[in-house]
Amino acid sequence: MREAPAAPVRRRHWSLRRRLGIGLVLAVSVLWLAAATVAGLVLRREIDEVFDSALQEVAQRILPLAYSEFLSREAGDATQHLPPIGPHREFITYVVRDQDGKVLLQSSDAEPARVPVDLPSGFATEAGLRFYTEAAVRGTIVVTTIEDLRHRRDTVGAAVEALVWPLAALVPVALLAVFLLGRASLKPILSFRRAIAARGRGNLSALDVGDLPDEIAPIAVAVDALIARLRNALEAERSFTANAAHELRTPLAAALAQTQRLLSELTEDKDRDRARAVVHSLRRLSNLAEKLLQLAKAEGGGLLAETASPLAPVLRLVIEEIDRRFDVADRLVVAIECDGGRSDVDPDAFAILARNLIENALKHGTAEGPVVVRLRDGLFEVENDAPPTAPERLASLTRRFERGATTAEGAGLGLAIASAVCAGVGTTLELTSPVPGRADGFLARIRLPVVGQES
Repeated sequence: MREAPAAPVRRRHWSLRRRLGIGLVLAVSVLWLAAATVAGLVLRREIDEVFDSALQEVAQRILPLAYSEFLSREAGDATQHLPPIGPHREFITYVVRDQDGKVLLQSSDAEPARVPVDLPSGFATEAGLRFYTEAAVRGTIVVTTIEDLRHRRDTVGAAVEALVWPLAALVPVALLAVFLLGRASLKPILSFRRAIAARGRGNLSALDVGDLPDEIAPIAVAVDALIARLRNALEAERSFTANAAHELRTPLAAALAQTQRLLSELTEDKDRDRARAVVHSLRRLSNLAEKLLQLAKAEGGGLLAETASPLAPVLRLVIEEIDRRFDVADRLVVAIECDGGRSDVDPDAFAILARNLIENALKHGTAEGPVVVRLRDGLFEVENDAPPTAPERLASLTRRFERGATTAEGAGLGLAIASAVCAGVGTTLELTSPVPGRADGFLARIRLPVVGQES
């Protein structure tokens, strides 16, 4: 047995609104972070210039004071500490030495041990400290100002952090704004999508472009043109099928009547056998013409009624007609619950659907086997005792002129007509073989749109 091809895996597509929202938020976030990084680099350079200038300015202000202090006291005097003005943190400290490296003066937070003695004049960086050194007359007094570079890094970090933190609040706000704006902007597109989806129930009328954006309007025009071409092609096909079948009915009926009359007048057995064969062929042609008319009705519009009506009376009439034609009352097992409910399916369309499914079950089931017909709210089922059908064959049985492994007469249009009616009313024809819980049987199930109970 040939294995059926694996069903293609459907990829999950993101909505345009989600793509826009996530894309815009990511773009804004990346640009914001890039701007914060550039701002941090620029700020770092500016802070370096400002703090280097402050180091130089402090040294130049301390130098005259230190030199004056040096001249006014003896060389053996102790190192002086300038008391701070109130409690404060010193970001810039200083150390004053003489030419021999002896500390003469220092700020309260200074650490002379961390300041090298042989620093050159100007700026220098060592062990995470930034130094600026300037000497008095002929190197008699040397002033070194000191700043811990961690202060600069902390300052730049705090500034960049202040730029980045608002991004955390901006992201949810931006998502909400994009969602609301996207919903409002995509509303015409969603309406257009629903209008296209509605065309799946036999409605091939022109689409209303409405207030679609300029980017989507050409697509809508192209889809409308495609629907128009499809409508013309389907109308031409249905018109040909309906006209051909209709035009054949009258001559076929006349030919059948003349042949039957001829059959009654013939006396030779050989001639009568030929006449019977002609009658049989004419009846097959007549039945084919009737099926073609039903197919044209099923593939046309008007399968949904403007007002809901009960389905049970229609089904009873169909069963009575089939019984009168084929005398199969002893084979039909009918179960109608709650009068079948009310549905907006056109009664004529439901009659065509039910007649084809029941006739198909009678023809292709086992001889004298029962055919079960069930109708309850939203569910119509026809079941027979046919031999099991391979799963790969079930899908092909709804094609036109497709017949299963059977010797019964037929044109291969019954299930195709039923499937076309189902498609026109917005449902599907479900075929199952064997019947669940059994080793054989054929089950046709249809979930009909029911709008309420019959009062």
